[in-house]
Amino acid sequence: MYVTVDIGGTKTRIAASRDLIVLEEPVITDTPQDCRAALDALVSAASIAAGPTPITDIAIGAPGVLSRDKRILVHAPNLPGWNGAAIADDIEKELRCRVILENDAALVGLGESTAGAGKGASIVAYITISTGVNGVRVVDGDIDRAAFGFEIGEQYLGVDATAPTFEQLVSGRAISDRFGVHPRDLGKAHPIWRELASVVAIALHNTIAYWSPDRIVLGGSMMNEIGIPLDEIVKRLQALPRKNPHLPEIVRASLGDFGGLWSGMVRLRKERTLGR
Repeated sequence: MYVTVDIGGTKTRIAASRDLIVLEEPVITDTPQDCRAALDALVSAASIAAGPTPITDIAIGAPGVLSRDKRILVHAPNLPGWNGAAIADDIEKELRCRVILENDAALVGLGESTAGAGKGASIVAYITISTGVNGVRVVDGDIDRAAFGFEIGEQYLGVDATAPTFEQLVSGRAISDRFGVHPRDLGKAHPIWRELASVVAIALHNTIAYWSPDRIVLGGSMMNEIGIPLDEIVKRLQALPRKNPHLPEIVRASLGDFGGLWSGMVRLRKERTLGR
């Protein structure tokens, strides 16, 4: 049995698959801030999801910066109690199976690139704008190589280190802090959405400059119906001067709330195809 896990700042989603094609019914649990309690809950939920069938491989998407060998969650902004957690080793010890650990945004980006809105494009930039902001470059169906992963939400949108970052301007957390309510409670007609479209357009201009993708896939809760309008982003991006006249396709993510689980299954399929 295979298991795929999407760890979020508030909820963790877990599902099993017998054939890496069909997902069983997901198990959704709260994500404890205490890492030990969270790992115990994850082990329990994975065992419930798999039932009596032994687990052979687990793919886990974790929200934060991973160690270079992708065994440790080095820094988790929304789960500070998890900083330094040896997630891969601990889960392998508890469940006696192989664990593949990836950054959550990178894992979803892989899924969107190969089985979602990026399918068919050779070079895909996936960007999620949600509680936080991050993204990944996927080339020919593989997450691009990086020393310590990607953290594109940390790009400064200004001339010095006092300028705000992309994440500080457009993330769900930033907008909640700014207005004192959940972003969706602002309503579809609120002027903030057009303001954020301009910020995203500038960040996408940067993304096009350094990643040169064929297609950009935008996901995350801030890109929902009540959120940043895609057509406004495209219009404002088209108005920005640039050397390269080519503008890649810009589309919404398509895998939905369980994109992390589907993406974990894609990652496990790749391992099986490579015979690992």
